[in-house]
Amino acid sequence: MRIYFGFTVAGDRSTVETARRMVQCLEDLGHQVLTRHLVNEDARAADRLLGPQAVYQRDMAWLGQCDLFIAEASGSSFGIGFEAGFLLGATTTKVILFYGLNSIDKMSFLITGNTHPNCTLVPYASLGEVEAFLKAHIGRGEPLPGSGK
Repeated sequence: MRIYFGFTVAGDRSTVETARRMVQCLEDLGHQVLTRHLVNEDARAADRLLGPQAVYQRDMAWLGQCDLFIAEASGSSFGIGFEAGFLLGATTTKVILFYGLNSIDKMSFLITGNTHPNCTLVPYASLGEVEAFLKAHIGRGEPLPGSGK
């Protein structure tokens, strides 16, 4: 599957190690992670070199190509909210939003209260829980039930 992985570039990146492990787990399962660069230390600087319009056009193209959107949403990010909202409002693409239970007091209710039928929320207390979910529910490239992809 082609996976758009959402992770904050400009917000709180304190969960970057979790995000890196998520990307690695997805790749180990045989998926193509379109946005793997987001877990690099220089993600913001690299995007700045492209410029805002080029980043927008690139990311919108990737959103249009992805089979699944997965985000580590613990850090405050307008981008993740935009990406998830766009997909849930304009497409049938499935969205999975992970967030650390230790971040719940800082999370937007638009994330933690999301009841859209194409959105799955995954609160977690440990990296082991994240990896177990990915292995059990994303697997080795099989389509998600009901996704048509």
